[in-house]
Amino acid sequence: MSPVPHALIESARPHVLGLFRIVTGLLFICHGAASIFGVMGGTYGGGTIPSGEWPGWYAALIQLVGGGLVLLGLGTRPAALVSSGSMAYAYFTVHQENNLWPIQNGGEPSAMFCWSLLLIVVFGPGSFALDSLLPRRAASTATAAAPASTRKPVPVRTTR
Repeated sequence: MSPVPHALIESARPHVLGLFRIVTGLLFICHGAASIFGVMGGTYGGGTIPSGEWPGWYAALIQLVGGGLVLLGLGTRPAALVSSGSMAYAYFTVHQENNLWPIQNGGEPSAMFCWSLLLIVVFGPGSFALDSLLPRRAASTATAAAPASTRKPVPVRTTR
């Protein structure tokens, strides 16, 4: 059996990252919907989190809205950053008080979502993102597309 060529793996990277983003967003939405609407088993033994309750209801709202944006690939990096931060907050304030390790304190979903969403922040949305359909600002696109030798240097002011 021959190893998979490196070029094939590299060409699949944006598509795999896009699918990873879509699945992560969908699962994140499911957690928010379960907490706010009580679907899929709900929370608190089948119920919902009372509206406006800190921090649970706000975390669920971030899961629902942030998960939707991540799934669609719309404002992906900011949505994933806020969502990742909310999961870090959930882990350290809710779960870690009980035990150090996620397997002991029930914080595996918070930890996994935190790191998965941070990965999306760092590597971007990949393929299949609505962000790629939006027009970019002309000035930044023109500057980025111009060769470095044709760009005008930015004047630097020095104070004495």
